[in-house]
Amino acid sequence: MQRSVYHSQSIQAWEQRWFAQQNSSLGLMQQAAWSISQQLIEQFHQQNIQNIAVWCGQGNNAGDGYYIAAFLKQSGFDVTVLSTEMGSSTDLKHAYAYAESQQVEMKPINGITASFFQNESSTDLNSNVIGDLAEYTPHLHKDRLGEVDCHIDALFGIGLNRVLNDDWQKNIQCFNAQTGLKISIDIPSGLHADTGQALPCTIRADQTFTILGYKAGLFTGQGKEYVGQLHLVSLIPIDTALKPLAYLSPEKIVLPKRQAFGHKGSYGHVLVVGGHADMGGAVIMSAEAAFHAGAGKVSVICHSKHHQAILSRSPNIMVRDINALDQDLIQQLLKQVDAVCFGMGLGRDQWAERIYQQWFDLLNQNSHLEVVLDADGLWFLAKHPQQLNGHIYATPHSGEAATLLGCNPVDIEQDRIDAIYQLQQKYAGQWVLKGAGSLILESELFICTQGNAGMGTGGMGDVLAGMIASLKAQFHEQIALHAIVSLHAQAGDLLAEKGMRGLQAHDMGKVIYKVVNQ
Repeated sequence: MQRSVYHSQSIQAWEQRWFAQQNSSLGLMQQAAWSISQQLIEQFHQQNIQNIAVWCGQGNNAGDGYYIAAFLKQSGFDVTVLSTEMGSSTDLKHAYAYAESQQVEMKPINGITASFFQNESSTDLNSNVIGDLAEYTPHLHKDRLGEVDCHIDALFGIGLNRVLNDDWQKNIQCFNAQTGLKISIDIPSGLHADTGQALPCTIRADQTFTILGYKAGLFTGQGKEYVGQLHLVSLIPIDTALKPLAYLSPEKIVLPKRQAFGHKGSYGHVLVVGGHADMGGAVIMSAEAAFHAGAGKVSVICHSKHHQAILSRSPNIMVRDINALDQDLIQQLLKQVDAVCFGMGLGRDQWAERIYQQWFDLLNQNSHLEVVLDADGLWFLAKHPQQLNGHIYATPHSGEAATLLGCNPVDIEQDRIDAIYQLQQKYAGQWVLKGAGSLILESELFICTQGNAGMGTGGMGDVLAGMIASLKAQFHEQIALHAIVSLHAQAGDLLAEKGMRGLQAHDMGKVIYKVVNQ
């Protein structure tokens, strides 16, 4: 079953439709807090957590926090609420009054923050460094807060879409610097619910209990760094007006079994085209990935100076000299293959531009071919914009996407979802926007939840391109683009089991072999 991801405005509209049916907004707040607190009570008993601080802001997210504090107090925990000046919401005032009635201790956040920052004048409040103040130790006065085993973040909900001022940044940095378990309610405060961007700093949670539905910012951009273990708190029935923004790519992907009478011609022929005289490694990694993902035959067309290296490493790869092919020979070759990887290590000089122009129109016009366009192929697409056919899969990272859209990589990362839609609108085709929480835009948008920071290394995109070409050559429409991206991410996670630092793309073959046979 596909797991849906929603825009924050869709979630808010869904709530309003629920309230319009005479359902209580206060009741929903109480229900959310009760559900979360019951899960926390069980966890706290298992982990011997007794002293809890709940940090409450000014909106309805704070109301969830007040009720959670009250329910935890009722269950025998020592609970302190650290609160800001309260907002005007009636539901929020009811929640605050209920927490007070349960003898929950109330303290102002500003006093806690002031005591923490008393000797931290050098802190850069505008820094967007992950793990803000992680190097600091808490300096809270014991008489103000005491020992705390768990801090619960109920400062901001999904409505936050502005850069936080200095006071709010101090609150978040102070929270992050505390010891003990850290839990966020709905979304880590300071994280944009739709883009996953820090505004500019964010609560770094060990766990997040997100309410009603998944939000895109929990999975893409910087969100993955801050969310921790994610729990969905489902409370009300989905109505017909609620439309997903995207879907989470499935984690379990099972490929069809091979038939006993199959042969190398049954499993697709992949052609890898690139390999400038100065750049031979990319085509090798793409070609080897194609073989490890199950292609029956793989050919590399590149500068002849790389042929010896290719054959000495992988004698099962067939090679041709890219400089010895004219249009007629290229057309003949394309009739013999099922998928093409184009652009890896192609370069950006006049020679590369001539090769691009010699090949690209033929690739784009052959609708029977599955074509992966990557690396320098994308650079030339930006220079010579064209509409792509539906069987071309373009796989940029944020820098390449920025070149294609004529903007800066920072602009891409500010709203990755908007960027991938812009790419498809401008160029057509199907798209993968690589990065943390890779986005895949086919007929619908998918978000890959797997993969790790160790995969941020040279050649990993070449491996992905080879996998896409291989699996599309074998299965065509029987396998979706998002499923291939997930398999690539799973392979990277297997490779990183003993550590992310120093992970090498050319080691992916052995784990690709595992994931395509699981």
